[in-house]
Amino acid sequence: MDSVNLTDHFLIAMPALEDPYFANALVYICEHNENGALGIIVNRPIDLDLVGLLEKIDIKLERNAVGRLPVYFGGPVQLDRGFVLHRPLGGWQSTLTINDEVGLTSSRDVLVAVAETGQPAEILVTLGYSGWGAGQLENELAQNSWLTVPATAGILFDLPPEERLPAAMQNLGISFSQLSDVAGHA
Repeated sequence: MDSVNLTDHFLIAMPALEDPYFANALVYICEHNENGALGIIVNRPIDLDLVGLLEKIDIKLERNAVGRLPVYFGGPVQLDRGFVLHRPLGGWQSTLTINDEVGLTSSRDVLVAVAETGQPAEILVTLGYSGWGAGQLENELAQNSWLTVPATAGILFDLPPEERLPAAMQNLGISFSQLSDVAGHA
């Protein structure tokens, strides 16, 4: 398969993908290069909100408006580590720049800022991430495990989690009911 860069794209799990971590998942790819790919699942809130997470890591919440935001299962890698997808970028200690507006930060300073000032206002907090080694994602794409579509910040930050997957599919012009769990090749 030719080299493709899926940074700032969504992966939509095909029905035949039986991995329980990724069934019906919408994954936002934060980085994709010759060394592999890193993404976060953006449609799987867990039974923990931001106020609960902040309490666990001893950060005092000053802005109650953000406290009820859900925390998400970002993927099966490093489940004990938090990641904050946010817009705008800002100047945090450890941020992976995804595009001109969106970054993924793994340092504590972004959570302190959210707790104290409510900024950045557009955030998605995950525990864990999804990772692929060199060539692994390309192989899964060749096996028809995923559909890809360019991501939009509106889907990430403006929609509730249950509407994100259908919205990404709508950007492809299809609905989940149109997908087959059997792949064909010409």
